[in-house]
Amino acid sequence: MGHHDKEAFEANKLSKRLHRLAGEAIIDFNMIEQGDRVMVCMSGGKDSYGMLDILLGLQSRAPIDFEIVAVNLDQGHPGFPKDTLPRYLQGRGVPFHIETQDTHAIVKRLIPEGKTMCSLCSRLRRGILYRVATELKATKIALGHHRDDIVQTFFLNLFFGGSLKSMPPKLVSDDGRHVVIRPLAYCEETDLARWAELQEFPIIPCDLCGSQENLQRQQIKQMLHDWERRYPGRAASIFQALGNIRPSHLLDPKQHDFKNIRPDFVPHPDGDRAFDPN
Repeated sequence: MGHHDKEAFEANKLSKRLHRLAGEAIIDFNMIEQGDRVMVCMSGGKDSYGMLDILLGLQSRAPIDFEIVAVNLDQGHPGFPKDTLPRYLQGRGVPFHIETQDTHAIVKRLIPEGKTMCSLCSRLRRGILYRVATELKATKIALGHHRDDIVQTFFLNLFFGGSLKSMPPKLVSDDGRHVVIRPLAYCEETDLARWAELQEFPIIPCDLCGSQENLQRQQIKQMLHDWERRYPGRAASIFQALGNIRPSHLLDPKQHDFKNIRPDFVPHPDGDRAFDPN
């Protein structure tokens, strides 16, 4: 096998894996249905390019018909290269819409220097995306979060939020009018990074603000990275746990009726085993 053959073989394997995992997530959560118009949110980062690329691949071979419209929100960040995305999307023949809204100025006005808030920025962004989805008559809004984002969010909520939750693969939007999907929920970041290199996506670097939440996210990313190096397979196990929940073995009375537990004189095979063998 020559160098080029080996590269082509690896690229093909990677492509198959990404399409298979996205396809599995879409089917498991019924993310995309016949006749859907999917609004694909493009940030210019590797994940959103990968998501668009994979959805286009699935669109051409899936047994159902669905439309894709790409949307980019130009948030007025200084130095944002305005023609990179349109040029790419035109080249791929993807219908797209660029929404220009200077959220950058709003965030700057409302929040003192050096204390940028991801939460405000993302709340503004969400509101705009919902409005655009309505205008474009999109039935689904697709975001490019992957498996690693989901695991990181779980730990962010665990360590800093005191809640046991992550990003759902599918949800009804805050305004109750849209369904938001994450087709890359099963895909790994390293695969998406490699795919972006192979496909030579015109990546737009994100000038992320050094906000508190970002620093916390970086810290968790590093922790997970160190764990994975020392204990390969740990991230996969954590991710699997997010889909395998026993409310009866946690402490939330809203999820399980602890108050009315009485002996029922029936042996319980999954009763009090503190640590379940796999």
